[in-house]
Amino acid sequence: MKKQLSLILVLFCSTIVLAQKANVQKGDWESLKGITAYNVEFDYSNLEIPKYDSEEAFLKDKMAKREEKEAGTGEKFKASWFSDREEFYEPRFIETFNDRIKDGMAKVGKDIGAEYTMKIHTTFIYPGYNVGIVRKNSKVELTLSVYKTDSPSDVIFSVDYTKIEGQGKGGYDFNSGQRIADAYIIFGRAFAKHLYKNTK
Repeated sequence: MKKQLSLILVLFCSTIVLAQKANVQKGDWESLKGITAYNVEFDYSNLEIPKYDSEEAFLKDKMAKREEKEAGTGEKFKASWFSDREEFYEPRFIETFNDRIKDGMAKVGKDIGAEYTMKIHTTFIYPGYNVGIVRKNSKVELTLSVYKTDSPSDVIFSVDYTKIEGQGKGGYDFNSGQRIADAYIIFGRAFAKHLYKNTK
């Protein structure tokens, strides 16, 4: 019975990682072979959010709904929407990648003085929701680009990631920032696996 449960768990985890779609846009994985450290930068410009024409329209709608219920909560939501990036999304990706990459092949971090920079441009966010009896996972899509730190216009590798879906932390993800951060954890695992597999 224990062996069966272990096999099911392994297959489930594999399915989570394999669900991520990585489509190389420029260069190839071999371009990253031998690079052991990356400065990591995050970009959220031109962000797409389902059912809204823009991020501004999304924020306006969500803030207005909150203000109707309680004054001041709209601005609080807007502030957390942006602060969640540095507080939750970015550290979760960095920690997960550095923890999951095999054999210490590479590390990422902010302003670590690396010769190469990895830019993560998030192009799509679906925050998901959790109202107790009903919930939906968060989803993100992004483009990861690599270039020499002193030559940002000369991209040597670029890959689009789609179908990145958070897994919900067992249903206790009532905070939107934590739900979205969970998708960055899944992305960190997937990228670590793809990088190792394609450059070892």
